[in-house]
Amino acid sequence: MGRHALIIEDEVLIAFEVQGVLEELGFDTFDLADSPREALECARAHKPDLITADLRIVGGTGLEAVQAITAALGQIPVVYVTANADMLCGESVPAIVEKPIAWPALVAACHRVCGQAPPTPSLRLEPF
Repeated sequence: MGRHALIIEDEVLIAFEVQGVLEELGFDTFDLADSPREALECARAHKPDLITADLRIVGGTGLEAVQAITAALGQIPVVYVTANADMLCGESVPAIVEKPIAWPALVAACHRVCGQAPPTPSLRLEPF
């Protein structure tokens, strides 16, 4: 069975770029959510193997979405992708990639939280 990712992002172009990187990392199914409510619904319908989450999203924060998901489903690897890393001060988060996104940093963070080997050089890692 393939790997499933939940991308919590309210900017659709960024969400699709993140999806493209995750496809190259072997993820083959995706849910895109732009609010905490939608993220929880997606996660309950199809438990993700990885979550990427922006912080400022429609109707709340990515942190609230992840907290609700982990309360309902248990721990899931998470990478926060945000221009607002300062909002995570004092929070225990495993990985943060700041916007504008450096794609090698996103790849490395995903590998780190998923406990995988480092990325291969053949990946397309163009800046966005």
